[in-house]
Amino acid sequence: MTSTFKVKIGINPISWCNDDLPSLGGDVTLDTILREGSEIGYQGFELGNKFPRDAAALKAVLAPYGVACVSGWYSGQLAERSVEEEIASVENHLRLLVESGCQVMVYGEVAGSIQGQIDTPLYKRPTFTSEEAWQQYAAKLNQFGRHLASRGIKLAYHHHMGAYVEHPSDVDKLMALTGPEVGLLFDAGHMRFAGGDPLTELNKHIDRVVHVHCKDVRAEVIRRARNGSWSFLQSVLNGAFTVPGDGDIQFGPILARLAQHGYQGWLVVEAEQDPTIAPSYEYAQKGFNTLSGLVAGLS
Repeated sequence: MTSTFKVKIGINPISWCNDDLPSLGGDVTLDTILREGSEIGYQGFELGNKFPRDAAALKAVLAPYGVACVSGWYSGQLAERSVEEEIASVENHLRLLVESGCQVMVYGEVAGSIQGQIDTPLYKRPTFTSEEAWQQYAAKLNQFGRHLASRGIKLAYHHHMGAYVEHPSDVDKLMALTGPEVGLLFDAGHMRFAGGDPLTELNKHIDRVVHVHCKDVRAEVIRRARNGSWSFLQSVLNGAFTVPGDGDIQFGPILARLAQHGYQGWLVVEAEQDPTIAPSYEYAQKGFNTLSGLVAGLS
């Protein structure tokens, strides 16, 4: 976007409609999402459940709005199944990303995850209970990452609330046990919710960051979520997340560190909220204005 900080600003359609909670924005059309996002100034979109899964059809949908396909979430299950099974499962999604000109794949581990269970509190998330389990998982991720790399796609591992890799110590462990074929998707909001200071954790692993989600948080809601043993989806519904510029995370130092390190990927606004409470256009615009202003200041 600038000569010194060569990033693009994209958005996830979750600001308009939620894949895990279809009742949130379920009536919003894909055309509305693309029109509003492009009008605000976003250069690309991550995929959501309303996007075509055929590359030609996806290109035809995006082209009138002049936006790119940034990437797309893949629900991985390497914690429970073999690399061979995962490679077979990912093929259609991988082909779509390759043919759409993407550089990274968002990998979310959903085996055992409670992120989609509205009645299951976050403290019941799955964990690896032995060093051997960690090492086996890391070995599979390395192999899977090499498979993606053979097709020109980088694995961007998404640390996520309610999943095996949630806490900063989990990210530390994963990065220590995996090689460069496993990139890190750094998500400021999930890191803060999990108890970490985003800038501190970014500094630890900046060499591995291949994709960035710019999600803000409301600290008071997170405190209540922890004290009340809320589930992930209850936390979302109660407003734990929001867009940059509306919450408690300072994105200026985060972007400055990324710029200093020479990061050249996407900055993706991703903020699960109820659009009836947090109007999609208004909040998407606030997130874009915040990030674009910060990026411009780093030129």
